[in-house]
Amino acid sequence: MDNLKNVAPIEDFNWDAYEKGETVTGSSHEEMEKAYDNTLNKVTDREVVDGTVIAMNKREVVVNIGYKSDGIIPLNEFRYNPDLKVGDTVEVYVENQEDKKGQLVLSHRKARAARSWDRVNSALENEEIIKGFVKCRTKGGMIVDVFGIEAFLPGSQIDVKPIRDYDVFVGKTMEFKVVKINQEFKNVVVSHKALIEAELEQQKKEIISKLEKGQVLEGTVKNITTYGVFIDLGGVDGLIHITDLSWGRVSDPKEVVELDQKLNVVILDFDNEKKRIALGLKQLSPHPWDALAADLKVGDHVHGRVVVMADYGAFVEVAPGVEGLIHVSEMSWSQHLRSAQDFLKVGDEVEAVVLTLDREERKMSLGLKQLKPDPWETIEIKYPVGSKHTAKVRNFTNFGVFVEIEEGVDGLIHISDLSWTKKVKHPSEFTQIGADIDVQVLEIDKENRRLSLGHKQLEENPWDVFETIFSVGSVHEGTIVEMLDRGAVVALPYGVEGFATPKHLVKEDGTQAQLDEKLLFKVIEFNKDTKRIIVSHSRIFEDASKHEERAEKRAAKKPAGRREEAPAIQNQAASTTLGDIDALAALKEQMEAEKK
Repeated sequence: MDNLKNVAPIEDFNWDAYEKGETVTGSSHEEMEKAYDNTLNKVTDREVVDGTVIAMNKREVVVNIGYKSDGIIPLNEFRYNPDLKVGDTVEVYVENQEDKKGQLVLSHRKARAARSWDRVNSALENEEIIKGFVKCRTKGGMIVDVFGIEAFLPGSQIDVKPIRDYDVFVGKTMEFKVVKINQEFKNVVVSHKALIEAELEQQKKEIISKLEKGQVLEGTVKNITTYGVFIDLGGVDGLIHITDLSWGRVSDPKEVVELDQKLNVVILDFDNEKKRIALGLKQLSPHPWDALAADLKVGDHVHGRVVVMADYGAFVEVAPGVEGLIHVSEMSWSQHLRSAQDFLKVGDEVEAVVLTLDREERKMSLGLKQLKPDPWETIEIKYPVGSKHTAKVRNFTNFGVFVEIEEGVDGLIHISDLSWTKKVKHPSEFTQIGADIDVQVLEIDKENRRLSLGHKQLEENPWDVFETIFSVGSVHEGTIVEMLDRGAVVALPYGVEGFATPKHLVKEDGTQAQLDEKLLFKVIEFNKDTKRIIVSHSRIFEDASKHEERAEKRAAKKPAGRREEAPAIQNQAASTTLGDIDALAALKEQMEAEKK
């Protein structure tokens, strides 16, 4: 009781009114109500005003705008601002001063939208940093809520490093910079990358100013491309070109590194102007050539795998990072021009002979053909003159056929050595590329590694027999098969051809013999070496006429009454011996067998 303080009663308190339940003292109730209304803000519908957050829970935010009642706004209208707290000033749009329940209806979203376009233009003009809420993913980037406007955030503008998972940004509130506005279509483009680029540029300058060639730094694999790997050195990027990843050949950088891997790299070069940094990984390990066996020398055999093919040769990896070239000319003893792909392919395991070795230049040449003996070393033993073999046709020229008896042993059959009887204008009339052909060695040219070969020499020379059949003066039936300016080609028996000049084609009646005409021809010249037979049709009746003239002259000189002996008619063809007939029969059988 001693602690109780004496409180003086209000002198003008109306106790009677209090007993009746009335609390208004002094002035009337209307005056009090008027005084209360004067303390409230004057608000109108569809107006944007500022309010204060006085309470909030998981679903709603209570905002006081100084009106007789408070407004309630859904919390999701503030999701762009996760830092919202009681006491913060927010802008609200008055939708209705009093709904059916007497509740003040407010909207924060509409208030932002009403002022958003002015704000976003101001942010672009003043390069202002603004906050936005990442709503969802879209093609090429993200949709961001900025002042109630849906702005576009390109994927390339999210961060300075490539983004592998866009979904981690959905639902986040981030700072942005407005970079572009399309006034006509009301499109807004924002960037988060632009905020950190300026800071990174300064960091890059500081880092690059401290760089030195040969310096070793730790970095993180930021991106992997087909041509190399980008490394984050802590604010600045460097590139390890694919050729600097390993001393061996690398077809895909992913074989050597993986994303987010930390590794040490060495600075090979850098450019202050363009801020490019060239890095190396293989340089931190010793060169494989330095580890190559010290006793390896020319002539040794090595094993390896073909790693790269080219038309001119194959690169063989004999140790990790150590390669040797097998030139196509060292793959076979053959001198034919071929592509290296005819002998090897990538991935082949091969044994080769070391031909050259330069440790300073780090170059090595290898050979395959050296594993086999050179066939030309003992060519006289294996392919002596007169020996017979089967060869494969490789190529044609106007003067003959190039053939290969075995790999590395080539020869030429001259066009004149293809056939005894047939006049071959081009080798393609006689054989074809890839075909087998029987040959006889005529001559060995060891210096130029070529054999002179013959095909017709495998058969007996029929011109030895033709010499007895088509002797000068003999008469044979022939057919004109070709007319030329300088004469005609005449087909004679046994597949032999003769030639008659125009003056020897005149018939007895003075007309000229024509193509396909069959007539008797007399041999007036025979040359076995050149295989040339010159014939004449006109000589037959000319010689007969001369014979008759000589007979008449002899008859005129003889005494009368003496009986004239029967003139001896010289017929060279009739004088053929029995031995010639046998030879002809044998020749005919042989030619018929060839035709079959």
